[in-house]
Amino acid sequence: MFPLRDTQPSYSRPVITVLLIVINMLVFLYELWLGPELKNVFEGDYALFPDHFRFFNVLTSMFLHGGWMHVLGNMWFLWIFGDNIEDILGHGKYLLFYLSCGVAAGLAQVVINPGSNVPMVGASGAIAGVMGAYMIKFPQSRILSLIFIVIFFTTVELPAWIYLIYWFVLNFFSGVGTLGSSQVSQGGTAFFAHVGGFVAGIVLVNVMVTRERYSRRRDLRW
Repeated sequence: MFPLRDTQPSYSRPVITVLLIVINMLVFLYELWLGPELKNVFEGDYALFPDHFRFFNVLTSMFLHGGWMHVLGNMWFLWIFGDNIEDILGHGKYLLFYLSCGVAAGLAQVVINPGSNVPMVGASGAIAGVMGAYMIKFPQSRILSLIFIVIFFTTVELPAWIYLIYWFVLNFFSGVGTLGSSQVSQGGTAFFAHVGGFVAGIVLVNVMVTRERYSRRRDLRW
């Protein structure tokens, strides 16, 4: 299922969400400009390698991507879910939240697979945190999703909590399925980074104080 839009309105401009999207796209375009050889050197300096862990690379790896589908898919998910979390946290707190989820995601994958020498790149762990927070704060929002059935495409509107629990369970069991297999050492999707980021988002959004106007809107809704 691929999300097309959500029904939850945002009451402020998503300045940080847009800024994050722009930075990620600029970094990706810079990687393309470098060419294959220099791109490998660049990733060697700034990607996250679990087998020689550096905390600095946990942060920098969030802004690197492996290809067009990787970066565009991540940025689309961030656009769908990020504006509402930024709206309820405020710009500064949202940036701290986003980066913290990304750190938690990277650490989760390192803990699960500490001996890997495959570079970890991508914003999906941080974005998973945004999705976890969205599930907690806007469970009744509707997510219009594109679904592929055999040879047909169709759309369905699902409650956010169903869509996001499905996404989490899919990533969790996909991650469990890679444990002990060669796929873990050869690369692919860092499923446990998604899981770690998602859980971090749930925890952090409950710890961080939301804007007063969000609390008022929530009280009126209930």
